[in-house]
Amino acid sequence: MEARLTPAQRREIEQAALLASESLSSFVVTAAVQRAETIVAERASTTVPAAYFDRLLGSLDEPDQAPGLARAARRAGAHPRIKAA
Repeated sequence: MEARLTPAQRREIEQAALLASESLSSFVVTAAVQRAETIVAERASTTVPAAYFDRLLGSLDEPDQAPGLARAARRAGAHPRIKAA
């Protein structure tokens, strides 16, 4: 992996690696992995207010009208594709 750095960026990263008693490569890899883990963790879940979550969960227990789905089910029942054994 390569990166384009300004001289100032390179000096700062080299100084930080030296202060951490790490090789430059190890320092950069560790920093990149930590940032990657943070970003993946942030995007892996969605946080919503408790009241919104409660309404969402409650709505899953309430039957909803789905006339299009009911029509499709009736049509499919009228023309079964799989014969019962």
